Amino acid sequence: QVHLVESGGGLVQAGGSLRLFCAASGNIFSLNAMGWYRQAPGKQRELVATITSGGSTHYADAVKGRFTISTNNAKNTVYLQMNSLKPADTAVYYCAAGRLYRGWSYWGQGTQVTVSS
Repeated sequence: QVHLVESGGGLVQAGGSLRLFCAASGNIFSLNAMGWYRQAPGKQRELVATITSGGSTHYADAVKGRFTISTNNAKNTVYLQMNSLKPADTAVYYCAAGRLYRGWSYWGQGTQVTVSS
């Protein structure tokens, strides 16, 4: 069992930065992939970024060059550094965890990010 808790969301002006945190607890050794998704009002949930235990990363085209996903040394926290934020980035951001080729098994409760124009 793994529990994920997001934090760090808030209100920021366009062009600003925000850093999201996702703390993982439980059997984290069962994980080898973590990621961030987001869901904007009236939109479907979409992938933002993923990172594997080997350090490989993937980003959605919409955030490429602006967002950076990373983990701490213990790999019990995943970060999403968001720079040059746009109003289109406004969404609830969700942390996810799982295993390669197995899919996402765990989800956080979400944290709201609002970018004003």
